[in-house]
Amino acid sequence: MPRLISRLQQFRRGSPLSFRLLAYILLFSSVFTLIASGLQIYTDFRKDVSVIDDRLHVIETGYRSSLSRSLWALDQNLIQIQLEGILSLPDIVHLRLRIYPDSELVMGERPKNGTAIRQHSFQIGHQGSIDTQLGELVVTASLERSYSDLQQRIWVILTTQFFKTFVVSILIVWILRQLVTRHLSRMASYARNFSLENLDEPLKLDRPDTLRYRSDELGQVTDAFNQMRERLTEDLERRKRDESEIRKLSMAVEQSPSSVMICDRQWRIEFVNQKFSQLTGYPADQVLGQRPGDLALGGRNTRSTQQLWQTIRLQVQRVGVWQGEVNSVRRNGDRFWEQIVVTSIKDPEGRVTNFLVVGEDISIRKRYEQQLLRQANYDILTGLPNRMLALDRLKLALAQAQRENTLVGVMFLDLDNFKHINDTLGHDAGDTLLVEAARRISASLRGTSTVARLGGDEFLVVLPGLKDPGDTEQVADRILAGFSTPFILGGQEVFVTTSIGIAIYPSDCDNSGTLLQNADAAMYEAKHKGKSAWERFAPEMKEVSHERLQMESRLRRAQELDEFELWFQPIVETATGHVTGAEALLRWNSPVMGLIMPDRFIPLAEETGMIIPIGRWVLEQACMAARRWQEATGRELQIAVNVSPRQFRDPEFVESTLEILTACDLPPNRLEMEITERLILDNSIETATILRQLDEAGIRLSVDDFGTGFSALSYLKSYPFDSLKIDKAFVADVMVSGDNASLVLAIINMAHSLKLTVVAEGVEEPAQQDFLRKHHCDFAQGYLYSRPAPEPDFLAWLRDH
Repeated sequence: MPRLISRLQQFRRGSPLSFRLLAYILLFSSVFTLIASGLQIYTDFRKDVSVIDDRLHVIETGYRSSLSRSLWALDQNLIQIQLEGILSLPDIVHLRLRIYPDSELVMGERPKNGTAIRQHSFQIGHQGSIDTQLGELVVTASLERSYSDLQQRIWVILTTQFFKTFVVSILIVWILRQLVTRHLSRMASYARNFSLENLDEPLKLDRPDTLRYRSDELGQVTDAFNQMRERLTEDLERRKRDESEIRKLSMAVEQSPSSVMICDRQWRIEFVNQKFSQLTGYPADQVLGQRPGDLALGGRNTRSTQQLWQTIRLQVQRVGVWQGEVNSVRRNGDRFWEQIVVTSIKDPEGRVTNFLVVGEDISIRKRYEQQLLRQANYDILTGLPNRMLALDRLKLALAQAQRENTLVGVMFLDLDNFKHINDTLGHDAGDTLLVEAARRISASLRGTSTVARLGGDEFLVVLPGLKDPGDTEQVADRILAGFSTPFILGGQEVFVTTSIGIAIYPSDCDNSGTLLQNADAAMYEAKHKGKSAWERFAPEMKEVSHERLQMESRLRRAQELDEFELWFQPIVETATGHVTGAEALLRWNSPVMGLIMPDRFIPLAEETGMIIPIGRWVLEQACMAARRWQEATGRELQIAVNVSPRQFRDPEFVESTLEILTACDLPPNRLEMEITERLILDNSIETATILRQLDEAGIRLSVDDFGTGFSALSYLKSYPFDSLKIDKAFVADVMVSGDNASLVLAIINMAHSLKLTVVAEGVEEPAQQDFLRKHHCDFAQGYLYSRPAPEPDFLAWLRDH
């Protein structure tokens, strides 16, 4: 007991709120327990009394008739037995039977405590012709057993209820302490220890950090504490940041790459930073108290300087800011360009307190602007006027010619085979060629003329103030003569020519744009006629130029619109007549221009670079067709595809070819690439590397149209070719021209000696076939076997042959 009291005292000191709560719980629980227990005891007692009352009524109903018969018969023994039976019932302690008129029979003992009894009486009569009252029985039941049970029940109920109340109270207080009061103590301790030094430590309660706990009252109080801590932390950090920002701002102003000057309301200098001193040469102590205008020209005021700063002051006072470029002077007298911004500084009430002048040295930018202005009007590589300046000068020349009634000649020049030089000798050689070409063109002109580079290898010459159209032709001849001597590129001599188109104002056109187009059309006509020449514009040239422009525009969309088709011509083994493969031939089926043969659009595709995607499409479609033929006929036929030299300059050519073969599941040895002799003559490292890579991959290589370039003979042993194709021009006359027959025979023998197979093109007659078979030509193709046909027609021909 003393230990319990000691524990309670400790509990009272450690958690007074819990102790008070325990006292209140015990008090109110005890009162409630007493009331509830009294109600329960009273209810149980009333139930016991009700049981006794029910028993008395049962005695009345059960014994009245039997006692009536016994009294009527005056059977004393039977009456005695019946009364003893009633007396033996529980709680029945006394019976008194009054027998009318004056007899009485008493059994049992009446309790001394007259209040602890229950009595019940009933009349006993006999029902006959006349109802007769025979007597009255008074039954007395004792309540002592019920009182005894009541006393025992009171003790048990009070004891158990008190113990239960005490235990529940202790449990409630313990739960409350676990859930609430110990956390309140933790909060109180945290609040007592809370300071600016431990803002990093949040309040944490010893309970799970779950959503259910975070949403209750303790969680809300904890959040409130932590939010308060975070706000204090943010305020402290903000204050530190503000202080740091002020320090940084002060350092930034002091160490700013721009000069900073702060003036008071009278425009007297109050502060200048280091950059100002570095930029102007004035130390800070020499400028404080002076006005900005007093520093111009080394302290010597001028009227223009005073007017400038008067304008600045008025502008700032009116709109709050002024910015512009000023030609300032350093202390030593050197001039420099300065970009300055002048703004007013206002207090929170909007009153102007100071003026801020920020300056930046823009001398280098000014030089760059002048350089950019030159770059905007002149070509960087050649130093000639560019397109923009040339067009301006052309418009001025046309305006002058209109006033003076003179002529203006416009010459459009394009270097012949410039792309070939660029691709074979490199871009550095191409740049050298352009510079030298610009020099030669300029040397052929007089002082009033203009030569400009329009871009790439295109040049424009403007000849103003001409009296006769023939003057332009003389200039063109001088330019062509200037290109007759070789160019030295990369240590070797290279002959490069130019094609010139001429248009004359006003006979050919009266506006600059159309005049240039006409000169361009004349230039293409000169190229078409053999290059290294000039052509005067004629109206029909415009139609040709327009047709070429139209074809180029439609060619760019032909692949997208699925207008290209592949036709196939079989290749036959001359000894057996068996079909061994086919050559894929590209056709352009334009809805507008009809079926266009390759010789019309392939050169244009090569010139514009569109040959690379077109060639990739041809290669992919040809390989897919060969795969379909195998599935349809079961025959593994080879497919021959023409490859343009421009495709060899595609760095992804070999990789894309191998990807196509893999995608089509076609073995590399069933693909044969036909290469023109022009590509072999390039003799470049890139060409040799690509041919070697294709050969190592297993792709067959063939020289197409062999015989048109004899200089290629020396390269046949250097490159990994598998076959060569004799040009159809030699095969056509093989039966009528002995020279052609000897040439074809020589090609066959030479190819076989180099272990190359030979394919003869253009076989149209049986006699030609017999000649080729007789002289062991390996393969042939031509109209004798089949004309080129679309794939469905070729596949039908293949099934028949």
